[in-house]
Amino acid sequence: MKAQVFPSLLIAFLALVPAARAEDLVSGLSQDSIEITSNYAGSTIVVFGAIERPTTSAAKHDIVVIVRGPPSSMTVRKRDHVAGIWINNEQATFYGMPTYYFAASTRPIDEIAGRDLLDRYALGLKRLEPSSVRTQAPAEPFRLALIRRKQENGLYAEIPNGVEFLSETLFRVRVPVPAEVARGEYTAEVYLFEGGNMISAQVTPFYIDQTGLERQLFNFAHEWPFIYGTSAVAMALMLGWLSSLFFRQSL
Repeated sequence: MKAQVFPSLLIAFLALVPAARAEDLVSGLSQDSIEITSNYAGSTIVVFGAIERPTTSAAKHDIVVIVRGPPSSMTVRKRDHVAGIWINNEQATFYGMPTYYFAASTRPIDEIAGRDLLDRYALGLKRLEPSSVRTQAPAEPFRLALIRRKQENGLYAEIPNGVEFLSETLFRVRVPVPAEVARGEYTAEVYLFEGGNMISAQVTPFYIDQTGLERQLFNFAHEWPFIYGTSAVAMALMLGWLSSLFFRQSL
């Protein structure tokens, strides 16, 4: 199975792009961090950019924008109906899959460039591959099931014709950020193609994290899990006792 290309490897791959065309693309983000609070219900960021010094070639320009979340391990289980009950049977664990993946392009990605180039940069949902996988069954059905599930939850998406051109050289892409996204470092990758060849690319990191009391509770729960669990149980017992005492006095 092909190794997934993640942000730590992108610099090496981008070195393959011709240096003489490196200034043909500039891009940025509407914000470089998103703060998660208790009432966070999702938001949208905008990836924008411009094609500098556009050539007079008749070849078509295409833009592909990829937003990836931090990689994680994910387990997919197959449930079978045995003796009248549903039980988990086969399973596959995928390592290094992005927790969030959004792709937008000027037209369907498969029409923009050749398969080898698209595979190299993992452009498009069909090319999402884990860094490794652990399973005793064929992994492909589980990988496809994982992608479908992520799409249903709004964490994976691919939108052909999702790049909006404001002029001949200026473009933007609206990227939804659901409330369920994982915290961590994300990357916004912008690729410029001309006539099926990649001529420039840029990668911009941004961060999604919790703030305030939510962040303190998150850190406490992960750094001191036993104390956090014990405190939560003790607080629940205390609230239950106080509630029963209140109702007794009100009778």
